[in-house]
Amino acid sequence: MTNPISTQRDGEVLVVISNNPPVNALGQAVRAGLKEAIEAGLADDSVEAIVIRCDGRTFFAGADITEFGKPPVGPSLPEVLDAMEAGDKPVVAAIHGTALGGGCEVALACHYRVAVPSAKMGLPEVKLGLIPGAGGTQRLPRVIGAEAALPMVAIGNPIPARKAQAIGLVDEIVSEESLAADAIVFARSKIGQPVPRSSEGTANQDGVKNPDIFDQFRAKNGRKMRGFDAPNAAIEAVKLAGEMPFAEGVKKEREMFLKLVTGTQSAAMRHYFFAERAANKIDDIPADTPLIPIKKVGVIGAGTMGGGITMNFLSAGIPVTILEMQQDALDRGTGVMRKNYENTAKRGRMTMEQVDQAMGLLTPTLSYDDLADCDLVIEAVYENMDVKKEVFAKLDSVVKQGAILASNTSYLNVDEIALATKRPGYVLGLHFFSPANVMKLLEIVRGEKTRDDVLATCMKLAKTIGKIAAVSGVCPGFIGNRMLSPRQQQANALIMEGANYWDVDDVLLDFGFPMGPFQMADLAGIDIGWHRDPTKVTTVREALCAAGRFGQKNGKGFYDYDAARNRTPSDDVKAIIADFAAKEGTAQREISKDEIRERLLYPMVNEGAKILEEKMAQRASDIDVVWINGYGWPLYTGGPMFWADTIGLDTIVAGLEKYGLPVCDYLRGKAERGEKFNSQ
Repeated sequence: MTNPISTQRDGEVLVVISNNPPVNALGQAVRAGLKEAIEAGLADDSVEAIVIRCDGRTFFAGADITEFGKPPVGPSLPEVLDAMEAGDKPVVAAIHGTALGGGCEVALACHYRVAVPSAKMGLPEVKLGLIPGAGGTQRLPRVIGAEAALPMVAIGNPIPARKAQAIGLVDEIVSEESLAADAIVFARSKIGQPVPRSSEGTANQDGVKNPDIFDQFRAKNGRKMRGFDAPNAAIEAVKLAGEMPFAEGVKKEREMFLKLVTGTQSAAMRHYFFAERAANKIDDIPADTPLIPIKKVGVIGAGTMGGGITMNFLSAGIPVTILEMQQDALDRGTGVMRKNYENTAKRGRMTMEQVDQAMGLLTPTLSYDDLADCDLVIEAVYENMDVKKEVFAKLDSVVKQGAILASNTSYLNVDEIALATKRPGYVLGLHFFSPANVMKLLEIVRGEKTRDDVLATCMKLAKTIGKIAAVSGVCPGFIGNRMLSPRQQQANALIMEGANYWDVDDVLLDFGFPMGPFQMADLAGIDIGWHRDPTKVTTVREALCAAGRFGQKNGKGFYDYDAARNRTPSDDVKAIIADFAAKEGTAQREISKDEIRERLLYPMVNEGAKILEEKMAQRASDIDVVWINGYGWPLYTGGPMFWADTIGLDTIVAGLEKYGLPVCDYLRGKAERGEKFNSQ
């Protein structure tokens, strides 16, 4: 292998260059080459300053994640950085692209940092269930202060170069076109001056003078950090930077890092990191499959789903023609879209000019004929097979040949819908999740006759509009809703058998879900799909509707709600449930939270196994991607299939059998062989 580190001389300045595509990851060869080059420069009397820069599209973008979990091969990154910082000759980091994780730690160990305006810096290790492990939690607060360091270390979002300069992380912003030359000029200007070492900085004293900043940060960010181990470790590490000498702080940082890297949360989050990337790959479609250009999109339906779907394309700069049957519905839908954009602008996330640009790409219409020249048309109408087949037959007669026709169905058979057209190869499902302009997941449903180029085009398009896509085969409910169904069945059965419905919700909240099934019913509206006849009561939900309990919308559903929508369990609802149980002859009993959790989650894993057995999902990790992004499954468990691997498939099988629930052959076979769903 060619050495990824090379050096050049510019007079008395040594330039150390990394060329390790695609992102200059700090693998063993890079670390070794960097250490060797720095030590040679420090030992050479003719070298008076050193510049570290990277070829390609970015500065060091982080550690080599493929090394995690493997025996370490030296030199370690802390060794390299300590040697770099200890020298008396100025070492300058020349940053372009992203300096993330280990890359940011390299920059921190340099005595100075220059960056181009488009550069970003950050310590995103927390997103992999980790904290920086090469001194980042100790050097950063000493350079920029604990208060500025906390969000960078505990939340992990990168910051732009201008902000980095404002908080003291970057010393100088230089030209995009002349970074290499400007960095050398900057380094030359520092020759002969005492070098500032990050490990000796004193900005971290803000956390000593005002120790409340740590609790305030926890209080402000508690919701997004709930359940995650790494953010709390990150906060503690930043706090220690103000309480301990650098060497002791680094030692504690390393202990915390090693505990996290060997824990299940980080393993789960690293699994998800690779799972999201794997979901983009379709095993039987060549990577070089020619794509269909999508320059104009049509959307049928301007309601909640249609409007949300439309906004994805408008935000990506793709013109949309949106069709409705009635003018008032069309006006209402476009008005909601504009209001959503304006609310985003009020929060400072876009300008009013950008709002006008997005809405300027929208063409409202009442005529199917205006969809004729679209490259992709997405149907988002009522979830009824006859209605959808009628829509697709109309589209087939109007929209140009070669255009893709997609259904936003969440449940119906895409192959049956495709038969309403003379182009079934150009038909597939694009199942957006509500609200479609916010939710990240896009289930792409591959029909029996869906062409390779159609599927590949939509996978690429998903990325263009900021979605995380996973491919599903055609089956009722696809991946996500199919697995939701047995969970909901068990939730309903549990409350009939005596479990408190609030305990069912709380078990899922404690597991890490944002909401339980009965909270979700109240939020969506219990009266959705209700026949509106108060005398016809055959289910608990119908009884609640007959009693005027429609959910949050009128302040009472499964729960009672106050003006701030805080929920309180209802004795009336408990009585309604007990009455139904008595009529059905179901004896009520005390049910433990362990039983609730197992009966809710284990059947989901079994259904996931059936999905794999039927090849409705390409891989187990795709199922994890669907549930994490579409249904709020907690990221720190890695998704339902990885979680099952973690607790053991034999545990799942034994639990299902204990409650008399079905176990599919695929799951049982894997458990008996001691296998896992995910091989990595």
